[in-house]
Amino acid sequence: MSVRARNTALVAVVAVATAIVLVTCGTITDIGATVGEATGTIDRRQAESIRRTGERMERSFEDFTPEQEYYIGRSVAATVLDHYPPYENDEVNEYLDTIGRIVVLASDRPSLFADYSFQVLDDDEVNAFATPGGHIFLTRGMVRLAENEDELAAVLAHEVAHVVESHGLQTIRTSRITAALTSAAITGAQFATSEEVAELTEIFEGTIDDVTQTLFTAGYSRSAEREADQGAVKILRRAGFAPSALASFLEHMDERWEPDGPGLARTHPSPSDRLRDVRAVLRDDDPEVDPRRSERFRRIMGHV
Repeated sequence: MSVRARNTALVAVVAVATAIVLVTCGTITDIGATVGEATGTIDRRQAESIRRTGERMERSFEDFTPEQEYYIGRSVAATVLDHYPPYENDEVNEYLDTIGRIVVLASDRPSLFADYSFQVLDDDEVNAFATPGGHIFLTRGMVRLAENEDELAAVLAHEVAHVVESHGLQTIRTSRITAALTSAAITGAQFATSEEVAELTEIFEGTIDDVTQTLFTAGYSRSAEREADQGAVKILRRAGFAPSALASFLEHMDERWEPDGPGLARTHPSPSDRLRDVRAVLRDDDPEVDPRRSERFRRIMGHV
């Protein structure tokens, strides 16, 4: 068989195996590699490369364990704290933690491997972060934008909803699938250099970078943000907070919104777009803002 014919047959084998692996993962690629090797279409090294591709594809569809989610999230949280120093005020952080835990108990994931944590960051930028594993951060700028406890709870509920829906982990899963497909393409062409192999390895090991880039630069998709807002409304309703507080908070944000500005402007849809979706799911029988909670909020968070 000519070199050209061998390469053409090899590409065909890998293309079929890659297409079917979306359903049956590593098993098909293993069979394809075995058949290809037995018929002399590919050699042993090429067969092993195809098998490894199948294994990567199979792993890319596995769910993360709670332990993996925690350790990924802890690494991302360390990156957040490397960018933003923590706000050292025990009363403020304990209050944030109290409200956060009320919110969490009303969510669909009230417990995690190492529990949720809540921290104010010492920065004037309006921003908030939620990592896999339940590390929730709000900047001082974000806290100042809230006018009452219900609005603070609304921000926390939105971030908790990101954790509940595993939006951070989904960014990793997408990256891993893309990397596996890239590996299949390289296997099919058989032109992989040592530099390309090193680059692919880095992609597989770069899950932390995937999440931090999403948090700091790219942002979640519009559908993910809509899902987090809708989840926040449900959480607030269950917890006895006013779901309308999410809408009023978005109104405050919209007043200060700079499309090309720092913080949330880089990573979130405009507040006006989000407002329409939030208002659509509010109900007449929703809880209202409790003035007693507002007074407590002003007393503790008024000097942040």
